[in-house]
Amino acid sequence: MSKGTPSFGKRGKRKSHITCRRCGKHSYSVNKKFCTSCGFGKGSRLKTFAWQWKRVLGKRNRKK
Repeated sequence: MSKGTPSFGKRGKRKSHITCRRCGKHSYSVNKKFCTSCGFGKGSRLKTFAWQWKRVLGKRNRKK
């Protein structure tokens, strides 16, 4: 077996992500054991970012 192009076809047989128990999205990583969408598996808080609230809250009322 060569190590080039034919070998890459054997990579995609296993599932890398499954459905998350908390958010229901198909983004729970089987290998890393955490959800990339909501952060389930890493901690109890939901995954959020400061840039999500810029348009919603405006300049003065940003989430800290």
